[in-house]
Amino acid sequence: MFRSLTLPGALEIYQICLFPLDIMSSGDDQQSQALAKPTFSEVQASALVESVFGLKVFKIQPLPSYDDQNFHVCISRTKDTTDGPTEYVLKISNTKSSKTPDLIEVQSHIIMFLRAAGFPTASVCRTKGDNITSLMSVDSGSEIKNYLVRLLTYLPGRPIAEIPISPQLLYEIGRLAAKLDKTLEKFHHPKLSSLHRENFIWNLKNVPLLEKYLYALGQNRNREIVKQIIQLFKDEVMSKLSHFRECINHGDLNDHNILIESSESAFGDAVYQVSGILDFDDMSYGYYVFELAITIMYMMIESKNPIQVGGHVLAGFESIIPLTTVERSALFLLVCSRFCQSLVMAAYSCQLHPENEEYLMITAKTGWKHLQQMFDMGQKTVEEIWFETAKSYKSGIPCD
Repeated sequence: MFRSLTLPGALEIYQICLFPLDIMSSGDDQQSQALAKPTFSEVQASALVESVFGLKVFKIQPLPSYDDQNFHVCISRTKDTTDGPTEYVLKISNTKSSKTPDLIEVQSHIIMFLRAAGFPTASVCRTKGDNITSLMSVDSGSEIKNYLVRLLTYLPGRPIAEIPISPQLLYEIGRLAAKLDKTLEKFHHPKLSSLHRENFIWNLKNVPLLEKYLYALGQNRNREIVKQIIQLFKDEVMSKLSHFRECINHGDLNDHNILIESSESAFGDAVYQVSGILDFDDMSYGYYVFELAITIMYMMIESKNPIQVGGHVLAGFESIIPLTTVERSALFLLVCSRFCQSLVMAAYSCQLHPENEEYLMITAKTGWKHLQQMFDMGQKTVEEIWFETAKSYKSGIPCD
């Protein structure tokens, strides 16, 4: 079923013949993009784990994903795996991402670097050929498609989206985002330039690229708000980019990519701590203030007091990396812009993958309401709330 090839100085390649894997390709652009997402069955994924990584699969089940394919894998103990982990995540990259192996290699090395630095990231498992990725070359009968495959250890905990987030936890998440970016200043890799991802739709500097996806929103107030924010971004943020401090961004610290575990305090109440940081696929070169804006936006999603969130996250972030005046002046529009990115691309992706609508529209359930509230309140009012809340931490009496 699997045939392995190894190219000198390159990835190991597995050739597979799986005729049921894909349906026929079409010249239709939207359908061909939809087909970029892998469609491995659980049986095929199990065989892949055993053939490529040499692990005997006991149980496997799909995990939610945006445009890749992930599986939760439980392995059986053998004489060779008596003391290692028993739970893993199999990550199968979509066909587009699989064309950038250097980028995925750098992302994997960053995960390992951060784990060595004390962050709760996964361990990256090596293949039987001692590589950290494998390229699966799949013959579907009508064409050959390539998918990059990785295996990571499964991290414990619950997504932060599932618990009420206290101001103190928001502060800690802000600190985490800043510490992560600060630590990555020390990361070096010969292929680091692959993180300069021009026209990458999820990099905040590329907000104007959303214009070509606006049709997915239809004609309504949401679309008008997004158009106005894009124009404000062009007018007020683009000119400031050269004044922002550059760094490597995780780029997707959302409420489902941060895992937490609880313990009981001396007073009997729950105390939460971060137990996992997931999904480094959106990493790219950006700016400190980008990471902060992205984190604020996603922490607002499930909050009962979304406008208050920004000040607590800002205070935590600035306890590690204080913003400059010009960075602070752009924060409101950057948070609004990230809402636009998430909401527009979710609507667009739902047209490509209607079967994945429940996962794709998680942000939209509350996101449009939060964006409209921010937009209606205006920059000055929201900034006053955020900046006063952040300031209160310096006096030792944080606002609720």
